[in-house]
Amino acid sequence: MKILCDVHIPYKLVNFLKNHDIEAIHVNQILAKWYTKDREICQYADQHDYVVVSKDADFRNSYLVTGTPRKLIRVNLGNITNRELIQLFDDNLKLFIENFATGRCYIEINQQQIMIIKSD
Repeated sequence: MKILCDVHIPYKLVNFLKNHDIEAIHVNQILAKWYTKDREICQYADQHDYVVVSKDADFRNSYLVTGTPRKLIRVNLGNITNRELIQLFDDNLKLFIENFATGRCYIEINQQQIMIIKSD
């Protein structure tokens, strides 16, 4: 699994993922950095087989309407600490890896549940 973190996702998550042998980059390290448009992030992620991690509902809408990005984790938890976000990923890393192993997948994390939508 390869992860591309959107602008509002902390670098600490990128570092955590790298420490767990997952290729991870932050949008501020590629393309036009924080100026990169969502569409360009989606294209880059799809071309390089990255899972996009974002808090932005626009990525969810794009996934559902146009099918891009092909792989998406939407963090819908409001303001949580970096520690809480990293713990959430630590607790669910195996689940994420299994679901993104093949095909398109959307995972949304909110206060009540982790919702998974898989499609081919």
